Amino acid sequence: MIKFPMVDLVGQYKKIKPEIDEAVLQVMETASFINGPAVKQFQENLQNYLGVKHVIPCANGTDALQVALMALGLQPGDEVITTSFTFIATAEVIALLRLTPVLVDVDPDTFNITPEAIEKAITQKTKAIIPVHLFGQCADMHPIIQLAKKHNLHVVEDTAQAIGADYSCSESGKTMKAGTIGDIGCTSFFPSKNLGAFGDGGAIFTNNDELAAQMRVVVNHGMAVRYYHDYVGVNSRLDSMQAAVLDIKLKHLDEYAEARQKAAAYYNKAFANNPKIKTPFTATYTSHVFHQYTLVLSDVDREGLMAHLADNGIASAVYYPVPLHMQKAYLDPRYKEGDFPVTEMLSKSVLSLPIHTELTEEIQQVITKAVLEFTGK
Repeated sequence: MIKFPMVDLVGQYKKIKPEIDEAVLQVMETASFINGPAVKQFQENLQNYLGVKHVIPCANGTDALQVALMALGLQPGDEVITTSFTFIATAEVIALLRLTPVLVDVDPDTFNITPEAIEKAITQKTKAIIPVHLFGQCADMHPIIQLAKKHNLHVVEDTAQAIGADYSCSESGKTMKAGTIGDIGCTSFFPSKNLGAFGDGGAIFTNNDELAAQMRVVVNHGMAVRYYHDYVGVNSRLDSMQAAVLDIKLKHLDEYAEARQKAAAYYNKAFANNPKIKTPFTATYTSHVFHQYTLVLSDVDREGLMAHLADNGIASAVYYPVPLHMQKAYLDPRYKEGDFPVTEMLSKSVLSLPIHTELTEEIQQVITKAVLEFTGK
C-alpha cells in the first residue's frame, strides 16, 4: 500500500478547504457554469500574476498547444521543432494538425531543449519552435528567441510543468514568467500540476493582440459573433468551477513553489554524497518550481529501486520511459535508436520521487532512507 504518493491533493485541499468550498458553492448558486464571472476573474488575476496582456482559458493543456498552432496559420507539412524528451502532447498536436514534428536532443543537466540543437534542425520548412520547460525550470529562452527572429520563426512555449518559474535574461536584465517570453505560452491545469484544477483545464498566454483575438475565436467554434463562424475552430472552454478552484490556488502558487523548493533542497542534501545519484540541476538563468524532483541514476537497478520504494509505501515514477522518437505512433525513418543519446540515456536512468506542497521532513526522512538503503550511502 502506498502511504507516500507522488502528490498529496487531499492534504492540499484540506489546508484551503474553506476558501475552495465557498468559491465552488458561489458558482453553483449563480449557475454560471460556462464562461461565468469566475472564469473572467481567474483570467484577469492570472494575467496580472504573469505580467502578460492576454490569457485565454481553455479545456486542457493539449488544447492550449493545438489552439496556439492553429492561430499561427501553419500549413500541412510545415516543420515544428521540439524535444524528444517530453510528454506526448507536445508532438501530438503537431501531428494532429498535419504539421511535421522535428525532434531534437536535450541538455544532460537541465533536460531542456538547447539553442544549438534547434539551430542544427532548422530548414526552409521550419515555421515554429516549441521549447518545453521541463520538470519546473525554463529552457534558455533568450538565444532561442534570437534564433527565431533570425529565421522568422514562431515560438510557442510549453509551460505545463513550469508555471510560476522566472526566466532572467542577462542581456536585457529583464525577468519574465515562463510562458510569457515567446509569441505564445501554453499551460495545463491537470490536478497534479503546480497550479492544478479539480479536473481538466488549460490556458494560453500572449502579449500579441492579434493572436489573442484569433485564439479567442478558435476556442469558441471559430466564432466571434454567435452563430457566425469565420474560422474552423474547436470547443475548448475552462468551466467556471475549475476557474473558481484555480483562482483560489493562484493566490498560493508562490507559497507552493517555495514548499517544493524546500523539499528539493532537503533531497539534494540527503543525496549529495551518493555517487550513484545525480540530483536536479538548476540553470543560472531560471528559477526551478519543481513540478518533478527527478534523479539520474548511475549503476542502479531502477526497477529494483522502484519495487523497494513501493515495499516501503513510497511512490515513484519515470518521466519518461520511452522518448518520442521511439514511440510506436511516432516512428519515423528520419530517426533511429541512438540518434538522441542524451534523451535515450535519460529515459533509461531517470526516476522521480514524491514532491508536493504537503511534504514534511519526517516523510522525506522515510523516502531518502529507503533510496539510500538500496543504492548505498
